[in-house]
Amino acid sequence: MHSNKENITEMDEGGKGAIAHELAKKQQEIAVSEFFEKNKHILGFDSRSKSLLMGIKEAVDNSLDACEEADILPEIYVKVERVNDEDYNVSVEDNGPGIVHKMMPNVFGRLLFGSRFHALRQSRGQQGIGISATVMIGNITTGKPAHIRSKIEGDDAVAWKMDIVIDTKINRPIVTNDEPFTWEGKAHGTRIDYRTKGRYITGKQSIFEYLKNTAIVNPHAKIIFDDPEGKKWTFERATETMPVKSKEIKPHPQGLEVGDILKMVQNTQQKTLKSFLKNDLSRITDRIAEEILQISGVSDKKASAVTREDCVAVLKAIGDVKIMAPQTDCLSPIGDTLIKKGLMHVLEGMRPEYYAQPVTRAPKSVNGNPFVVEAGIVYGGEIPSDSAVSILRIANRVPLLYQQGACVTTKAIENMDWRRYGLEQRGGKGIPYGPAIILVHVASTKVPFTSEGKEAIANIGEIQNEINLALRLCARNLKSHLNKKERKNKTHAKFEIVQQILPEMAEKSAKMLNRPVPDLSRTITKIMNVVWVEPKGSFDSKNKIKSVTYNVYNYTKAERSFRLHAILPKEAVNETLLSKHFVDMNEEGKANWEVLNMPPSSSVTISFDLTGDMADVFSEADIYLSGVNSAFVMGADPLPGDWGIKGMDVTESDVDVAAEEEEEEEEYPEDDDEEEEEAMEDDE
Repeated sequence: MHSNKENITEMDEGGKGAIAHELAKKQQEIAVSEFFEKNKHILGFDSRSKSLLMGIKEAVDNSLDACEEADILPEIYVKVERVNDEDYNVSVEDNGPGIVHKMMPNVFGRLLFGSRFHALRQSRGQQGIGISATVMIGNITTGKPAHIRSKIEGDDAVAWKMDIVIDTKINRPIVTNDEPFTWEGKAHGTRIDYRTKGRYITGKQSIFEYLKNTAIVNPHAKIIFDDPEGKKWTFERATETMPVKSKEIKPHPQGLEVGDILKMVQNTQQKTLKSFLKNDLSRITDRIAEEILQISGVSDKKASAVTREDCVAVLKAIGDVKIMAPQTDCLSPIGDTLIKKGLMHVLEGMRPEYYAQPVTRAPKSVNGNPFVVEAGIVYGGEIPSDSAVSILRIANRVPLLYQQGACVTTKAIENMDWRRYGLEQRGGKGIPYGPAIILVHVASTKVPFTSEGKEAIANIGEIQNEINLALRLCARNLKSHLNKKERKNKTHAKFEIVQQILPEMAEKSAKMLNRPVPDLSRTITKIMNVVWVEPKGSFDSKNKIKSVTYNVYNYTKAERSFRLHAILPKEAVNETLLSKHFVDMNEEGKANWEVLNMPPSSSVTISFDLTGDMADVFSEADIYLSGVNSAFVMGADPLPGDWGIKGMDVTESDVDVAAEEEEEEEEYPEDDDEEEEEAMEDDE
């Protein structure tokens, strides 16, 4: 019995060993291209309609990045042509710097080949997968090669064209028909033509919607789109102002793990650990490097001799040392003015009633990666009012059209109580309803996407908090506008009676009684009891001139001294701003006018012109007034507390004005009830 058991055990072990050897024969390395070929849904190519959009998105993103790096105003042409029910020919052409001939096969025919993966700076493309994946999907679904044309700048430069197929077994391009040619009328640029299976759709997740949103957040680009239905769409360039170039920075120590430091120190060109800390990482000075080594207990040894235990100690010491936040010149936010310009330029067909002043937050960092959040709100006009607000989610200037529910932007919007700001929201949670469009842009050196398809931003607390703060600031501007509109509507009837009907009645009565027309200024003043600001603006689109006029009426019973304030686009300012009452304008474009000792029943006029591309960005309704109690001001908002005005004489504080109003109410008791009721309504 014992012998039989031993034989069975040996047979079992021998059988298992044979299976292990058999399995070992099947084990082999696969290329990254072969992996993504079998898992194309990871890259976002998981449906016919989405595949068609993703290919165009990757090509357009590359074109915009290339143009901006070369300081070229982008002009991008996209064409989608239906071949049959499933097949489409797609063309994307740009006026960028072109691609060197020998690099063309690798750029378009090799996954994970690019220049931006290791560069710590903001860019649209980061992984080197997008455009080569587009070529691969076209190869797989139709068997057709992608046709590439490119020409670099230079009088003697030759344009090259070639056909590319990707060998997914080894992640290498197969090139055919590689030859020079004469590209008529093209000084430089790149074009890709490929065939792919897809489905052309319209609506929120369409190619048109992607290109429209791209034009909004890239107002310096001109985009032309020929759709399969034979329609031509052109999104003209809204400005010739190029975005600020992002600069590459070194890794920040607070975002590193033990393995990161170990790998970096093994590959460094520095001789010692201290010089590695100081020269290969950002924000570490000689003093901080000394402090890190002292706290960690690691000597300033040769870089090649640094061990894993040394890296653990150094990393722990980094957490105990105060290090400046990461540099922010690696980011290129759109900016308040250009966000508004892009929204106005593309959405003008909807004739929105109001563009809330966009907000660009101060840069922050998460896991050592700097990021900045921007937000804008558009309200009214022909925007549908009976459905949920439209959300424009943007990451590094690229629109995100899919997985809205999984994105941190949507989470932040859902968790705000929008009822406080004039939008309908059932239960105070969820996406609000109303005639509004909400834009949120997250820019970072490393946007934490939920997948390689780059469709949604991960729900990270620091990012959500910054989005919430930016949205609140925009929403306050919207609420202020709605309050001002409501107050003005309430007072409009009264204003019409006082300004138009009452003088007509006085004139007719005087004529009937054969007496002179009485002076109604004191009567009008007693009835109105407000400082009325009447803004007027007109825009000459041909000459790009915006004319702005503010008529200010003192319908109160005392002299008034006050200041008007506005945020002007600095690019549009000229000498017409230097009017009689102008005081100054700071670097942020905050302009100030001051009016002293304005008599009752009198008025002043402040006018100026804005010129250039950014002239129409300014809304004359966005005017602030200080020095008078806001309850007695009509047509202007109270000055925000963060305006930061210095060096100006304050002749009347709001407290003094409020006290003065109380004295006047005692002097004219007949108006007490009416005025108190109006003031209470205004405060509410």
